[in-house]
Order: sequence, then structure tokens, then C-alpha cells
Amino acid sequence: MGQKEVEAFLSHLALEGKVAASTQNQAFNALLFLYEKVLELDVFQKVDALRAKRPERLPTVLTFEEVIAIIDSMSGVSQLIVKVLYGCGLRGIECVRLRVKDVDFKLNQIIVRNGKGQKDRITMFPEEVKPELHNHLAHVKKIHEKDLREGYGSVYLPFALERKYKNAEKEWGWQYVFPSKTFSVDPRSGKKRRHHIHLASLNQNIRNAARTAGITKNISSHSFRHSFATHLLEDGYDIRTIQELLGHKDVSTIIYTHVLNRGGRAVRSPLDRRKR
Repeated sequence: MGQKEVEAFLSHLALEGKVAASTQNQAFNALLFLYEKVLELDVFQKVDALRAKRPERLPTVLTFEEVIAIIDSMSGVSQLIVKVLYGCGLRGIECVRLRVKDVDFKLNQIIVRNGKGQKDRITMFPEEVKPELHNHLAHVKKIHEKDLREGYGSVYLPFALERKYKNAEKEWGWQYVFPSKTFSVDPRSGKKRRHHIHLASLNQNIRNAARTAGITKNISSHSFRHSFATHLLEDGYDIRTIQELLGHKDVSTIIYTHVLNRGGRAVRSPLDRRKR
């Protein structure tokens, strides 16, 4: 099969299969790899298939009262994570990947490393979450010290830092703020490690809490980020500041977004509304 068959298949996915744009792109890239790398055929230079449209959907935004209802329906570490998600405007994966060294109580900020687009940024540190997070880290440190005594305690380091800094993988600062309860084998190194909490389990806990709170909206960890931005706009912060805190590059690509380069400490987190 050649160009015509490939075009017909990809068009079929869009017209009759009604697949999402990402699904069609996955099929396109799989075929591209097969033809170029395996069959060594130059077919895709002239492929002109009908492409699936990427839908433009409005984000799911919770009211402040709904956010608090969900938080109050949760407990333990999951509740703390949701407070950080909403209070800091983090993506779910950014939150579970937080390292101890990037939570700065003295400078009153949280540093997001290697966010979307491989960018670092600084966001606010809500006053309400500090005492709970401080106690949580004290507990996590005890777990880490126990792991070290038992011959474990290492953590995955990005960008080959493990080879550059031999002992960094066991240092307290590099540990995850929200580590998993169990060990798992790192497929990259074969080492038995304590990874961070899985995002899928967090999302399941959030959905369960939403049902308990009687909220029918289809939400995930990302809904708290949308709500964070929307509520800051409601509180009168300009869109450029919000864009800065979210780590967005372009105002035209998002629905709410960032402001003046004032940093996380110049803005009061929406999570702190309960203290007003």
C-alpha cells in the first residue's frame, strides 16, 4: 500500500471513525515510522489526508465554595495535594513531582522545575497550607531516614544528574514532597526506589471527593488550576500577573491568564480567602 491507501485510511479515521485529533496523529506517526524506518519508503512527502479537528473546549471551573467542599470531603495527603494544586495553580504532574528543595518557607515561594515547555517558574506559597505542609515534610523526612537505614532512600534525578552528583539521589532536598507509600523498580536504572504519588490515583480521589460533595462537574486535578486563575481574576489581579504564575507564554492562547512581573509573593493565593 502506498500514498493513496495511507490518505484513505487517515481520512477514514477522521470522517467515519470520528477520532480525536491526537488519535489520528498517533496513527499518522506510527505509519510514518513504519514506512520511513522499517520499509524505507518515501510515501509521506505527498500525503494529503483530511485531518481531524482539535476541539476547542472551555475549561471546567469550580466556584470557591465547590473547591472548599471538595477539600473538606478529603483527608490526609490527598487533601493537602489539592490545597497545593488550588492554592498555587499547579498542574497535577507538577505538584506530584515537587522536590523538597523547591518548597521555600523562608522566601515564601514554590519553584516549579521543568514545567510545560521545560520552563521553570516561581509561584505563591499560601499561608494556610504552610503549617500542614511543614508537618507533612517532617513525616516524610522520617520515612526517608528509615529508607536510608534499610539501604534505600535514592530518588530519580533528571538530566543525568545522577552521574554528575553521585550522592545527590539520597539527599533530603532531592526527595519528592509527596512520595509513594510503596517502593517500585525504576525501569531506567533497575533500582528499587520510592517514586512520587501517581497522578491517576490522585485524580480518582478527587472524583470520589466531588461525588461525596454532591458536585456533578467532570473534574480532575487540572480543574483546580483553572479555578485558581479564574478566582484570581475575580479578585482583581490582572491577566499578565496570572499568566506569570501559571507559566503561560501567550495571553491569546488561554482563557484567563498572567500579569506584571511581580512574582508569587506579590499575589495573595485564593486558598487564603478563608482567612479574610
